[in-house]
Amino acid sequence: MKYGGLIIEKKEYVLLKKLMNLSGYHKDITYKKSIAKLHEELKTAIVKDERDMPTDVIRFNSIVTIAAEEGWQKNFQLVKPSDSDLKNNKLSILTPMGTAVIGYAKGDKLLWEFPSGEKTLTVANVEQKNNYIDVNTVL
Repeated sequence: MKYGGLIIEKKEYVLLKKLMNLSGYHKDITYKKSIAKLHEELKTAIVKDERDMPTDVIRFNSIVTIAAEEGWQKNFQLVKPSDSDLKNNKLSILTPMGTAVIGYAKGDKLLWEFPSGEKTLTVANVEQKNNYIDVNTVL
């Protein structure tokens, strides 16, 4: 990993913890595994103030391009569950892809389990959009 671990902004870290606590009741096994893996990764995450956040790290509202070893590429904006809109490529942080990429930086490779099996992904690009997150509006 480019920065030695996940990089998470302080307010977003608090929001992630809230969201993960609320998502514990999801019935889908892949979702549960993804949330559990993110929970483990957050234990060693580097938590930074807003002013210290690198611009190439995936955060809430980042526009992300992910490339898979199989040759496909996916562009999406990573959002809170309440803002999810697949038609407009707005992907919830609580989806397997969302939990897979949060805190990674451009150029990072990661291995994550999806419903179709484990995939090796590369973060091809990260663009920041609307960095402000209100931790009091979880849903």
